[in-house]
Amino acid sequence: MSTDPSLTGALPGERQVLQLLLVATSHHLASPDLRTLLQFLRQEELGFEVNLEIADPRRQPELLELHRLLATPALVKLAPPPKQVFAGNPITQRLQSWLPRWQHVEAVKGLGLQPNSLDFDGSRSQRELQLEDQLLVLRQENETLIERLGVQERLLRMVAHELRTPLTAAKLAMQSHALGQIDERRFQDVVRRRLNDIEELSKDLLEVGTTRWEALFNPKRLSLGKLAAETILELEKLWVGRELRLVTDIPADLPDVFGDERRMHQVLLNLLENAFKYTPEQGKVSLTLLHRTDQWVQVSICDSGPGIPAEEQQRIFQDRVRLPQTADTTSGYGVGLSVCRRIAEVHGGRIWVASQPGEGACFHVTVPVWTGQRQAALTKGHPDP
Repeated sequence: MSTDPSLTGALPGERQVLQLLLVATSHHLASPDLRTLLQFLRQEELGFEVNLEIADPRRQPELLELHRLLATPALVKLAPPPKQVFAGNPITQRLQSWLPRWQHVEAVKGLGLQPNSLDFDGSRSQRELQLEDQLLVLRQENETLIERLGVQERLLRMVAHELRTPLTAAKLAMQSHALGQIDERRFQDVVRRRLNDIEELSKDLLEVGTTRWEALFNPKRLSLGKLAAETILELEKLWVGRELRLVTDIPADLPDVFGDERRMHQVLLNLLENAFKYTPEQGKVSLTLLHRTDQWVQVSICDSGPGIPAEEQQRIFQDRVRLPQTADTTSGYGVGLSVCRRIAEVHGGRIWVASQPGEGACFHVTVPVWTGQRQAALTKGHPDP
């Protein structure tokens, strides 16, 4: 847990202390909303001496249970009482709406009076003010319930897609085996590994929901080239027998990466499956691994499909977004790229797309190079897309 020293500039005793706890990862702190929040809390005219502590939920997961946090990032007001929690986005906007209320309550308390005993504007009764306070509490509880429902809905979509990935690979292996395209040993190996994936996913679901999804990240030294080659073989049914050109460029001297094997396999499977799905007959799919800098390996998967309009290229990485031009001709829940984005971010990397309508699409993912890391605090020096 760390404290932002620039937020505690007031002398003790001058103003009421506003004790805040921000539960957020380094990736959250880089978001526009949290950058705006930190800047807002540094203002002098807030009326409080702001004491802000920042905690990473991956290092202190007990905070999620202690404060009953349903989602991160989350801002917790610890003092003055009562405790309040703001989770999800936009935190800054919600804090700004509550701050005047806190200032008013503390000003009234400073006069030795109870906030509910005063008629603030000379026209409202004590009972009306009590009802107003109760309404504010109910509104906050309603916001919390809405957030909880949103988390549960995202969890269901994520579960559906994560189960679909190994099941699809196992189904393709069965079809290839029935057609004599792979032998018995290869067939059993693919099915065994995909069943292991399903078993691991079941354990994850029993342990935790999406609010602690990143805590399941298990990075280690990984040969990304070998994993990519294995993934291509698993999807052999999608391209063998079709008039497609599959081009691979996996350098022999490619360094190992620091990644979660199961999660990176999921990214490769998702992106390659999409590329094969959207590429027409006589089209081309390519997979390239590039040691882009000393710190990053870049995975690029390109197709010659319909392409993605510029206005959709950021939106497709959000939950449950499918392009209208392909929604009627392809299946799926529309969360695959959202899953890939989360996996890339939890590695400290990025995912982005370069595309022109009618000219196909190239998806690029960066993964940190293995340098003996123990944790993925590796965002420094990341190449810009």
